[in-house]
Amino acid sequence: MANANQNFYELYRSTSIGQTLADTLDELISSRRIEPQLAMRVMQNFDQNIAAVLGEKVKSRLNFKGHLDTYRFCDEVWTFIIKDVTFKMVDTGQQERADRVKIVACQSKDKPEK
Repeated sequence: MANANQNFYELYRSTSIGQTLADTLDELISSRRIEPQLAMRVMQNFDQNIAAVLGEKVKSRLNFKGHLDTYRFCDEVWTFIIKDVTFKMVDTGQQERADRVKIVACQSKDKPEK
């Protein structure tokens, strides 16, 4: 179990489910049905659990191939911009293409620091 004071990455807040949750919490605050502090706790709980659930429950795998345009490593976060990307699902062989993909990768906070 994670420490209550431990911070988690906020990467998934910009996803459709994260945005929907934030919008819903904003509506509840505006209508005075919840306090802003409760909304902050809900978002922190979302940050903590979304990565864990995705890591445990999602078993699909894919390969991708493309042209690395830009990469950067700053504050323990890798960012890659890949162009002309082809994704291929490992189990079904289904393929999809994208002109540009941004990948953000962070160190897992579950691992003890050295």
